[in-house]
Amino acid sequence: SSGINAEWPLRPGNLRTMVSAAPSPSMHEVVTRLLTEYSTKTPQRLKLVDAYLGYIMLTGIFQFVYCCLVGTFPFNSFLSGFISTVASFILGVCLRIQSNPANVAVFKDISVERAFADFIFAHCVLHLVVLNFIG
Repeated sequence: SSGINAEWPLRPGNLRTMVSAAPSPSMHEVVTRLLTEYSTKTPQRLKLVDAYLGYIMLTGIFQFVYCCLVGTFPFNSFLSGFISTVASFILGVCLRIQSNPANVAVFKDISVERAFADFIFAHCVLHLVVLNFIG
């Protein structure tokens, strides 16, 4: 034999047997494992940041739904509020990435305290801009 795989070229029958060899887990198993690993392996500090991100996301969704149902009469107020929630979410994600212990090698020059100070400073600047935009 010249070292060429007998399965090659792939034919539909060969591909089907290769794919179906490993059973795929059900959606329930995937969600259960995700929640179990999240609750056991995620530090408390990151869970707190995740709760903040969930709150900010729900606030943005509520603002958008309210705008769709009621209207956008003071449009600059809606726009500044929605931009504030989106920017707050982005700043929260940056904080989560920088304070994640799994990313220590990537952010070796940035301590958790420095990341939090940057988060607070960026929020102050963000809210000054938002207040200025509201008028």
